[in-house]
Amino acid sequence: MSGEVFHGPLLDAHPGFQISSVMQRDLRKPAKHAHRLVNTPEEILKDSAVELVIVNTPNESHYSYTKDALNAGKHVIVEKPFTVTAQQADELIALAAKQKRILTVFQNRRWDGDFMTVRKVIEQKLVGKLVEFELHYDRFRNYIEANTWKEEAKEGTGILYNLGSHMLDQALVLFGMPLSVDARLGAQRPGGKVDDFYDIRLTYKDFHVIVKSSYLVREPGPRYIAHGTEGSFIKYGLDPQEQALKDKKIPGTPGWGSESKEWWGKLNTTVNGLNYNGLIETIPGNYLSFYDNLYEAICHGKPLAVKPEESRDGIRLIEACGESSKTMRAVKIA
Repeated sequence: MSGEVFHGPLLDAHPGFQISSVMQRDLRKPAKHAHRLVNTPEEILKDSAVELVIVNTPNESHYSYTKDALNAGKHVIVEKPFTVTAQQADELIALAAKQKRILTVFQNRRWDGDFMTVRKVIEQKLVGKLVEFELHYDRFRNYIEANTWKEEAKEGTGILYNLGSHMLDQALVLFGMPLSVDARLGAQRPGGKVDDFYDIRLTYKDFHVIVKSSYLVREPGPRYIAHGTEGSFIKYGLDPQEQALKDKKIPGTPGWGSESKEWWGKLNTTVNGLNYNGLIETIPGNYLSFYDNLYEAICHGKPLAVKPEESRDGIRLIEACGESSKTMRAVKIA
């Protein structure tokens, strides 16, 4: 799904990239967006014409495939979550530096229009001094999907690695590492073998952040809630880019990433003595920005938008959440 829905269409739409090969375990299924279909990674890693490898395999194999690609002298994009452990992430970061290769993680949700909008609201202090920020990424899936590694109890599975790696990354982008983490994880669906909900509290110096997700939310609430000393900002809905990609729309075409007015966020606040209570137009999202930046980083040495150290910190938070949930207490972040 990651290759077919996200990376393939984005690469096809970007003039700086050309897809060479796709490794696919089941060669009976026709692959899209590919010039050549192979069934072993060695066929790609030995190809001197290949400069960039995208690792979007099951989570537990991210470390080994990325390590092999870096050792083969390739630049690497890793699908989120970066790795299963922070130690693995540190090893890959060190290897990339040794090999003088670029290593980044596909944190595409940084270019969700709703996130870019709420980021501006916070940075411009439109709600005053922030006191509480809440992020949600909920779904309704009251069944256990058959024949998928995501529902198997193994390293790197569960909702926190899946959806949480997006939301914790957004919290890190906005606020950096918290002082402590207090989390509760568990399985709410009957027969579930992996965590399918989380409730996380991140404590900062003078405010806190709530990060929540569940597979049993049929009637979704707000996606973002920001409360401050002067007002509040509330945003419903989900960025439209993923659905547009599933509908085979072409990234970057007119209207891409734009959200209809019914989903714009509401701001109720006082700014410079003036009261405002109304809608804030959502900034159009643009996942192509990830590849724009990567092209500039590879070809012109520009700084990476998604540094691997940032995604490593996200894995550190995931590990801290697991420890907190097991011990039923807050965990301090060194």
